[in-house]
Amino acid sequence: MAKYRAGVVGCTGIGSAHTSGFVGNSNVEVVACCDIVQVALDEYVNRWKSNWSNIAKYTDHQEMLAKENLDIVTVATSDHRHANIVVNAANAGVRGIFCEKPMATSVEDGDRMLEACERNNTILSIDHTRRWQPLWRKAKEIVTDGAIGPVQYVIGTMGGSRSMLFRNGTHLIDMICYFAQSSPIWVSAELQKGYEDYWEYKGDGGHNPDTEPDASGYIHFANNVRGYYVGCKKSPGGFRLEIMCADGYILIDDQKGEVYKGNAIETIQPDSWPITGISAGIIELIELLNKGGGPVSPGREAMKAVEIMIGFLESQRQGNSKVNIPVPRKRL
Repeated sequence: MAKYRAGVVGCTGIGSAHTSGFVGNSNVEVVACCDIVQVALDEYVNRWKSNWSNIAKYTDHQEMLAKENLDIVTVATSDHRHANIVVNAANAGVRGIFCEKPMATSVEDGDRMLEACERNNTILSIDHTRRWQPLWRKAKEIVTDGAIGPVQYVIGTMGGSRSMLFRNGTHLIDMICYFAQSSPIWVSAELQKGYEDYWEYKGDGGHNPDTEPDASGYIHFANNVRGYYVGCKKSPGGFRLEIMCADGYILIDDQKGEVYKGNAIETIQPDSWPITGISAGIIELIELLNKGGGPVSPGREAMKAVEIMIGFLESQRQGNSKVNIPVPRKRL
């Protein structure tokens, strides 16, 4: 079996979470890390030196790509810095990329990422983490199996100060798409009061909640499923979906899920997974390099969330009107 050379871009908390997925896998060696902050590089190497003793440190990802002949790259930088790293990695011959969410903060960047990865036959997996959580996967199986009939609408709600449209809203939008099982064709939205002129991404990479609004939006899918997105910073924290089907519905959050059908309420019993979340996503990427296939959270799926978020901003610009998907592109 092949031995893969891996590099991590972005060496703070999430970068280390990515790295955890490589631990114990004899087919992968983390050979390089990259961060623009020297202290982060030093702390990362110190943390993982007992696993890999010769991790090279870089402050320029292009230098790392040029020197290290990498098979795998993970990207854990600020939200608005993903695109160039992914494009450059794919063009450098990297075979598999695991990139943090949101995939991009503009549709033009998302297009560049997809084009580069598809042209170079590079697997692109995006960290919409719930796709590697057994509770959410079991709920999807129930919907897909038709046990409660075809999906009619999906309502997603998220509260707390971190209910920022791009930073965490991408997770909620992705789950709406996950259960709608279709592509968005138009949206409309209203942003948080005080953000009336927020027509393009102005965030700082997800650090300060004040740099991104919350939002309420409607998503119409090609299969006529209706999606309702509600993010509210001033409501209690939590992440919740209601999946209404023709013969019943599911209520699910990160702690439990319940199926309502007629007068019966059944608690969803997820399968037992030894590894979940980000680490499971990294392990999946390695298995895809070994055996082929596609990720559970591919770039094309993540691009739906990017289109919707930018569509919400465009709807705000147009006075909360209907905006068709795909949204218009700017000339680069």
